[in-house]
Amino acid sequence: MLIDFQTLKSQAKGIQKNNFKKAKIAILGNYTTQFLAKSIEYSGLKHSLEFEIYNAEYDQIESEIYDLNSGLYNFNADFVFITISSLKLQSKFYALSAEKKASFCRDYITDLTNLINVLNSRIKTKIIINNLEILNDQVFGNFYAKVDQSFVSNIYDLNAGLLQLARTFDNLYLFDLNGLIQYYGTRHIRDWSQYVNADLHYSLDFHAAISEKLVAFIGAFLGAIKKCVIVDLDNTMWGGIIGDDGLQGIQIGSLGIGKSYTELQKWIKQLKERGVIVAVCSKNTESIAKEPFEKHPEMVLKLDDIAVFIANWENKADNIRAIQQILNIGFDSMVFLDDNPAERAIIRQNLPAVCVPELPEDPALYLDYLKSLHLFETASFSTGDKDRTKQYQEEAQRQQLQFTVTNIEDYLKSLQMEIVIEPFDPMDIPRIAQLTQRSNQFNLRTIRYSEVEIRDMATDSSNYFTCSVKLKDKFGDYGLISVLILKRLNSESLFIDTWVMSCRVLKRGVENAVVNYCVALAKNNGFHQLVGEYISTAKNDLVREHYPSLGFADKEGFWHLDVQNFKPLIHYIN
Repeated sequence: MLIDFQTLKSQAKGIQKNNFKKAKIAILGNYTTQFLAKSIEYSGLKHSLEFEIYNAEYDQIESEIYDLNSGLYNFNADFVFITISSLKLQSKFYALSAEKKASFCRDYITDLTNLINVLNSRIKTKIIINNLEILNDQVFGNFYAKVDQSFVSNIYDLNAGLLQLARTFDNLYLFDLNGLIQYYGTRHIRDWSQYVNADLHYSLDFHAAISEKLVAFIGAFLGAIKKCVIVDLDNTMWGGIIGDDGLQGIQIGSLGIGKSYTELQKWIKQLKERGVIVAVCSKNTESIAKEPFEKHPEMVLKLDDIAVFIANWENKADNIRAIQQILNIGFDSMVFLDDNPAERAIIRQNLPAVCVPELPEDPALYLDYLKSLHLFETASFSTGDKDRTKQYQEEAQRQQLQFTVTNIEDYLKSLQMEIVIEPFDPMDIPRIAQLTQRSNQFNLRTIRYSEVEIRDMATDSSNYFTCSVKLKDKFGDYGLISVLILKRLNSESLFIDTWVMSCRVLKRGVENAVVNYCVALAKNNGFHQLVGEYISTAKNDLVREHYPSLGFADKEGFWHLDVQNFKPLIHYIN
């Protein structure tokens, strides 16, 4: 069912904008987009995002981009959404000669490439463009693939061309409009009388559906992402109750309702491969709860896929708190799946920041429903994401070690930590950008950077010094856990433009080791002081006292460290 535009509007009405993430969005469309602009505004408020929106005039994409004095450039958007309707392209296509129809795709992609190049030469922004609705005009019927003058054939070719453009331009991203239309069905996304009379290419409710998916994607760039899915087991990951029905009695596999649970597990497994953390929270005896993972031949998820496994008879709210402490991520980055409405209500009441989807009663509908929520949008991906589960399993071992030592110094020494601090490696750029986009708690200024922006700073040695920090200990390799970008203010001072760090390594002494390194770097390059800034957000109160704790002094809202008289800070890292 489509999201109701009026419901979306009412959900946004009266929301208090407290510490909302903010962004400026420009919308350029070849059709009427005023209702889309309002939907994006409402969806943003619903998801604690405040958008300032520039909605260009009707069908003015080229004029806005080519005209240096256009409203687009005066607005200076963080995101430019270029939205193209296949209906509009169809009208242009029909007016062409046979020769021009044959070259339509090639010509259109060339024009679009020029537009993107011009836009990139004038402002730094993230560009999002929708792929195209596969609109079959039935002129050639199913023979369309054989004819280069077929509009349908050209639409398929255009989508392939758009995909290639997204791979060519680092700051260009594709919005899957065609997939959204397929999900809801072409007969439900537009009112043909409104199209004829008002040039409304989509219904009000479909505008709401577009905005929900688009806002989820933009939110990922702003750090509003889901990092962890916590799953119940009985009647959620399999049919039946393992403690009562036994290993042979639970429903899972390729037959009957068991297929629903298997398909859900396959999807969760793919999320895990992408870097989403998977945890278990079940009211069960632990040994019994683990049995299907260890012994059932048709279980897709295995214990190796689970970062934290909690099965006991305590209340689930407390168990989720325990999971949060181990993972050290925000409750608002967690999704909890449970078939039991009462358990869902308890979590919503006790942990309101946790996302708790209202799973349908029929397990066959679980997966389709969850996909429709767009919960796991991401703005980056790196190969290191696949190792995240192993890293959290290792963290659980570290926490157990803490109970066997008598003081923090002995504990830190026993970890046998080793650190590598070095300038940005081109191979690490995706992970570095990811840290700036995802880190909320240990993030001194909360400035988000794209891969292309990180790459530019890494190569601008006259203005920037970059530091990536990698850590490992006797339990395993943390990988890249901290990023610093130091900017030359003048001949005397280096400004800490960005300092983000994974909260998994808090209180390990990494901060001290990093400051020692930065002081040495500053001295070696003739600087006399490091200058830091703390910009408060709703989530980074953790580092409010970060600079004074490291010896920095407050001067008119900035934190200064005299590198000439600095005494190295103590840590237990090699």
